[in-house]
Amino acid sequence: MTEGTTSAVEVEAAASADEGLIARLEQEGDIAADYLEGLLDIADLDGDIDMDVEGDRALVSIVGDGNDRALQRLVGQDGEVLEALQELTRLAVHRETGERSRLMLDIAGFRARKRSELAALGAQAAEQAKSTGEQVKLRPMTPFERKVVHDAVAAAGLRSESEGEEPQRCVVVLPV
Repeated sequence: MTEGTTSAVEVEAAASADEGLIARLEQEGDIAADYLEGLLDIADLDGDIDMDVEGDRALVSIVGDGNDRALQRLVGQDGEVLEALQELTRLAVHRETGERSRLMLDIAGFRARKRSELAALGAQAAEQAKSTGEQVKLRPMTPFERKVVHDAVAAAGLRSESEGEEPQRCVVVLPV
């Protein structure tokens, strides 16, 4: 076999590893869904739980029946309550599996909207860095927010880094 050629055994091993990862992430999603269902029952809130796998993490969403006003309390101001619930849900998964979870929780579409806004901000900052030739420093952000901006900057063909200490850590977009 020549260098750079992938054998059928290697392909099969990679596929098996991918299936194992997906099964583990689906298990995380199931555990998280059970935990969140219990939380919704305790809080006497209506909501459906959607689960998905994206990349290397489980995505769990609580969606409302059109009246997301009640679920907004679970998001809180700037997603603060959502962040706390995500950490509690990760702990519940860890308790069951013994492994650290990177699951992402969304409630009433908050993270999806935020991701879209942040991707636009990252693209805008990248464009500004390209046109001025100077670095662009953005406001302090959460790890989730910084990740979305870093991805948008990379998609625009530039580099970015995080600097500072939590909770004042921010993204700096570097010119070419």
